[in-house]
Amino acid sequence: MTTTLDDPAVRSFLETGTRTGKLAYLSASGHALVAPVWFILDGDDIVFNTGKDTAKGRSILRDSHVTLVVDLEELPYAFVQVQGDATVSEDPAELIDTATRIAARYVEPGKAEEYGRRNGVPGELVVRVHPTKVIAALDVTA
Repeated sequence: MTTTLDDPAVRSFLETGTRTGKLAYLSASGHALVAPVWFILDGDDIVFNTGKDTAKGRSILRDSHVTLVVDLEELPYAFVQVQGDATVSEDPAELIDTATRIAARYVEPGKAEEYGRRNGVPGELVVRVHPTKVIAALDVTA
């Protein structure tokens, strides 16, 4: 069903645990590619970091249209698909902030600042996906 990130059930699903997003984007040759990303919600945006010179980074700089899917791979099976337009930032303070907040979700307690300093460096991008369409099926077996 089409929904928004304002839906509390959708937000809860996206924020639960350490679910990895699967980011879809186009290569320079037009091939569809998918890569896993660690992410957080920040207001109405999905935020992740990536290297400026990675396939993801180059693609987003070339074409801001992306899709992110987050799924639950066990009963009751579920997914949220977020289609959107990405903006990027190379601001050093924002890089460290987002890298640290993302790490806090995924790494062992007490290690977030270390990961934030390691990943919030020049050459990295803060990517903000501004949703244009959100599709959710939070209980596929129903």
